[in-house]
Amino acid sequence: MADGGMNVTKLESKSHDNPDEVRSPAKTRVEVVRLPGFTLGRLNMEPGWKWSECVKPVVKTDSCQVSHVGYVVSGTITVRMNDGNQKTFTKGTSYTIPPGHDAWVEGNERFVCIEVMSAEQYAKPA
Repeated sequence: MADGGMNVTKLESKSHDNPDEVRSPAKTRVEVVRLPGFTLGRLNMEPGWKWSECVKPVVKTDSCQVSHVGYVVSGTITVRMNDGNQKTFTKGTSYTIPPGHDAWVEGNERFVCIEVMSAEQYAKPA
């Protein structure tokens, strides 16, 4: 089985409870953990969170321009692509989201996900 060129060379672990970096736009907490060759993020979005209201003012783009690959730990989020295509992700779902979208938390539960692709760039000030 091919590994896509990604090789792990060191046994290591870090906790998202003690992250290397934290970013905190409105209603958002991004906990970034850096391991050799990989960066992972635990993203926490509060009820009422919407990308275009909470993160857009920080990154200064019209829509989210980051690619996402991740797993939903809890809560529900809806993503709408710039072309109008829309999907809702719930607990236990793995996902891919291309650049060019808005997103918002559904309901009254915090949305928590683990991002395995975008953590280094997500919610970084422009």
